[in-house]
Amino acid sequence: MSKNELNVEDLVFNEDRRESDYLELPLSKQTFWLMGCAIFLFVIIAFGRSAYLNVIRASFYQDRSLANLHRELELPAPRGIIRDRFGKPLVENKNSFSAFLQVGELLRNHKDIDLVAEKISEILNQDADDLKNFINQANLEKRGAIALARNISRSQTIDLVGLNIPEIEISSDYVREYPDPQAFSHILGYIGESETARELEGQSGIEAEYNAVLRGVAGRMLVYRDAKGKILDKKIAEPPTTGSDLITTVDGELQKFFYDRMKSSLAMLGRDSGVGIALNPQNGEVLALVSLPSFDNNNVSKYLSGRSQPLFNRAISGQYTPGSTIKPLVALAALREKIVDPAFQVLSTGSIEIPNPYDPENPSRFLDWKAHGWVNLHSALARSSNVYFYQIGGGFERFKGLGIERLHEYWEKFLLGQKTGIDLPAESSGSLPDPEEKEARTGQIWRIGDTYNVSIGQGDLLLTPIQLLSFIASVANGGKIYRPHFV
Repeated sequence: MSKNELNVEDLVFNEDRRESDYLELPLSKQTFWLMGCAIFLFVIIAFGRSAYLNVIRASFYQDRSLANLHRELELPAPRGIIRDRFGKPLVENKNSFSAFLQVGELLRNHKDIDLVAEKISEILNQDADDLKNFINQANLEKRGAIALARNISRSQTIDLVGLNIPEIEISSDYVREYPDPQAFSHILGYIGESETARELEGQSGIEAEYNAVLRGVAGRMLVYRDAKGKILDKKIAEPPTTGSDLITTVDGELQKFFYDRMKSSLAMLGRDSGVGIALNPQNGEVLALVSLPSFDNNNVSKYLSGRSQPLFNRAISGQYTPGSTIKPLVALAALREKIVDPAFQVLSTGSIEIPNPYDPENPSRFLDWKAHGWVNLHSALARSSNVYFYQIGGGFERFKGLGIERLHEYWEKFLLGQKTGIDLPAESSGSLPDPEEKEARTGQIWRIGDTYNVSIGQGDLLLTPIQLLSFIASVANGGKIYRPHFV
């Protein structure tokens, strides 16, 4: 055998060679000790983590596991009943069913939203694209679910359940029903969706103003499901609490009579808008309030657009020139300021003329509605003479009238230009004329003609009907101003 040949036996069995090629390095006791500690520590950590998850946090993960199978539903609370002064109900609660969609669960379960929306819209007779947008725009932070439809029919309920989509909930609910919708619409108002979607809340009228009283407290129901989402059992964890009833100052029969007569009278004049209020001057109780055109608060959606604005409550939000109804206040101010006494007379020839600074050759003429002849305070009020109130309000020739500053002072004494505080939302404050505001707005200074106009309730003087009636009531009761109210 040559020196260059390699023998397998020598390679495998030659002990001397193996001993010479390998060097044994024995481990120290310290190394063994450190390795043992590391293994022991690893075992302790693993055991502790297992114990933590299986013992200490067991209930938490069990609850999370059950939450994936079980669901807590909100049980809507019936709203309180609004009644007239004699206890007659003006609104009712009707049992119904509503359909909700758990959008968050739908997304977590990777369901096809477009397909789900198409199936639902077909049953509920809704536009599929609108429903898709509604689902996609849902605010999941504020809403656990979105309301698909309320007051659904029995057949729709069966069809929705038949879709076998666990994220769709059919819940018992209540529908607000108004027996005399048009007559009471602006008093009662209406309800609509809240931010939580489950609960309906007041959007206008008494329904909105006293929503916290009427709403009640929702209950809770636990729904138990199996792994496939099939409902196994239901349990009421907390029953709902019905909202409180409200007794109002409204005379129900007077309200309906008032509404019918106003509507028919306006129709005879070829008109459809107007306001009527019946107020007790001794305490501010509102007995009736009509704003025309009105609306059906059982079906508000069809009134959301339109030039006639039926949802606008003209009685508390509309601002109008008061006309001759302001003359008693001007007369009172003139007496208190000793501008005139009851016997003071003015000759009304049908108009009054004052110099025109813009055209001296053509004096400014302010008309009366007729030539009344000589009138004193009583006859001027009885006949509503404009010329008399032009003079005591703005003055004429050498006679010095109240002037805009004192008129403004007396408007404020009777709380005009500010809200009355009536317990309905969206009340306006009206607008009192102001010389500085006029000059800033128009670039023109305040002139005596402006004072003439506001002295007969025209020009820039704007009041709400409820403001005007509150003032008139104070004249009738000897000077006391009560806050108009329904409750």
